[in-house]
Amino acid sequence: MVGTTEGVDSSASNNKKNRIQVSNTQKPLFFYVNLAKRYMQQYNEVELSALGMAIATVVTIAEILKNNGLAVEKKIMTSTIDMREESGGRPVQKAKIEILLGKSEKFDELMAAATEEALDDE
Repeated sequence: MVGTTEGVDSSASNNKKNRIQVSNTQKPLFFYVNLAKRYMQQYNEVELSALGMAIATVVTIAEILKNNGLAVEKKIMTSTIDMREESGGRPVQKAKIEILLGKSEKFDELMAAATEEALDDE
């Protein structure tokens, strides 16, 4: 399932409220893991998206959520997008991945147990 799209993203897909665009440099890994949990609580699913070198980070986040029993994989989409290097440089192609995760059957139960455990630690 590989395709090519022009530009960075269509404006319609940028407006998704449950999308997390992951960067290698912006935030620590568990910031994204916790944000994904919050999005799944709100929207029942979360879409993790990344370009280039950040793809490994997105896969790691998805695996952490799946291995802890919080998420199930719904869809994985890969594509290549055309981008320009800094200020008007030559065009380059970047790999892109989008992983759609949904709540697992035990999500609410596991989140409630984690909240209770955090309260007991205080």
